[in-house]
Amino acid sequence: MAKIRELCCFLLLAFAIAKVSEATSEIGLYELKRGNFSVKLTNYGATVVSVILPDRNGKLDDVVLGFDSVEDYKNDTTYFGAIVGRVANRIKGAQFTLNGKKYKLVPNEGKNILHGGPKGFSDVIWHVQSYDKNSHVTFVYHSCDGEEGFPGDLHVSVTYMFFQTNKLIIKMTGRPLNKATPVNLASHSYWNLGGHSSGDVFSHQVQLFADKITPVDDELIPTGKILPVEGTPYDFLNIHEIKTRFHELPSGYDINYVLKYVGNKHFHKAAVVYESKSGRKLELWTNQPGLQFYTSNMLGTVKGKGGVTYNNYDGICLETQGFPDSLNHPNFPSQIVNPGEIYEHFMVYRFTAK
Repeated sequence: MAKIRELCCFLLLAFAIAKVSEATSEIGLYELKRGNFSVKLTNYGATVVSVILPDRNGKLDDVVLGFDSVEDYKNDTTYFGAIVGRVANRIKGAQFTLNGKKYKLVPNEGKNILHGGPKGFSDVIWHVQSYDKNSHVTFVYHSCDGEEGFPGDLHVSVTYMFFQTNKLIIKMTGRPLNKATPVNLASHSYWNLGGHSSGDVFSHQVQLFADKITPVDDELIPTGKILPVEGTPYDFLNIHEIKTRFHELPSGYDINYVLKYVGNKHFHKAAVVYESKSGRKLELWTNQPGLQFYTSNMLGTVKGKGGVTYNNYDGICLETQGFPDSLNHPNFPSQIVNPGEIYEHFMVYRFTAK
């Protein structure tokens, strides 16, 4: 990982001093391509539309769930591939208190708020700040004071960049301009390494580098406790198939894992996913303290790319982020960012097949 960290710094510096294209707010599709590895994105929601990878025999497949048209993304309730925020995941009662002031947000899941509210960052048009099909694309968005109830103006950006032949790096940043505000961005791609149209993910093998979870109530809001996974169906410290203890859960996995976290400025390995038929493997590193592992339990029936019908359990989400409802649990890592500070969230994916 030392080399990845060094090259991340190099690439980010290079992008910072590179000539930046004129920002545009038109909705478009942007492809990054390197050999037989390609990623398509749209600036609507800064969304990952497709990730095409070879299997062990060189056969190419799209390994993320999604739609064929931007109009479908506009009407989407699944958050396929989007960047979610200002605060990802759930906030109990759609409210929190900061510096003695209570902020009431806009609920969109009963009395609670999920992924930033009815019009979070997944449902806005991001500006395209910089684009080079061989290396990267950077999307930026200005969130105004009071948007969905959150305090302060916030400038956010996300850069998708290639590294070497088989790595995708996502860098998310947030810069509060005038008020302290919570920031917790997340990438919400649904992965199926057998191909987006290959059905359920029960046979996918998963390893999560986390020995604790934040248990939830019946509204999927953390109780504030942090409990060990050892001996429970949530134990993925050793790689095994999702279906191994799936039957012991009420509906599937939708829980925040406490990663073996070594500090905000350091990368740590978060997850490994392997699909045996294709031989594809995904490895994920991050600098965030948590990972929401979700097996698309509430996907329902959705018409996706190429007319394919997606059903419950057809994808998995690996959402590195801060803990859900941290704003109401002082024992959780803080998500508050002050003016003059910068929120930085890195994800590094490595894809192989054998």
